Amino acid sequence: MAAAETQPHQTHAPTLSKVAGLVLSEESMPTLADQLADRINEGADVLAAFARDLPDAQWRAVVKPDGRTVGVIVHHVGNMYPIEMYLVHKAVESQPITDVTWDLVAQINAAHAKEHAAVTKAAALDLLARNSRQASDEIRRLTDAELARAVPFSLSYGAPMTVQFIIEDHPLRHPWHHLARIRRSLGLPSNSGTAARA
Repeated sequence: MAAAETQPHQTHAPTLSKVAGLVLSEESMPTLADQLADRINEGADVLAAFARDLPDAQWRAVVKPDGRTVGVIVHHVGNMYPIEMYLVHKAVESQPITDVTWDLVAQINAAHAKEHAAVTKAAALDLLARNSRQASDEIRRLTDAELARAVPFSLSYGAPMTVQFIIEDHPLRHPWHHLARIRRSLGLPSNSGTAARA
């Protein structure tokens, strides 16, 4: 019986289509900025979905211990995105944020509540949608290096906080914070976890 012939080991160079597929796969991976932007949109969408179905009595209900109505608060969240993004851009530009205090925030909130006491649901939801999308579009353009940049931040006692932290603690967290308070004030279950996405 003849000895079995050994087959030479063959190596296969990756085809152009495979290389292109790998490159496209890497490019399609969401960046950190994309993830933050998507979470901005998620928070606004969850708050909007909740507020959209509220009857008028609940829309006008006063949220405790806040003192503002549900409608004013929903409009307030939409109104704050440009202010929050102004702080984000200052941090991106490595400018210390030293002149923003919680007293100033309270003054802004009080003036807003007085001016928009009779805000309609349509107006509040429109502002929330427009300004959250504008904020997420701006965040999506940030680089990892910009997100990692840190500046002294007066709302955090002057500690050096990163751009990512400022985004997560303000425009991203804001709608979830108020939604939790609204639900608690209306005697509804918590919006934590998967329940918040229902």
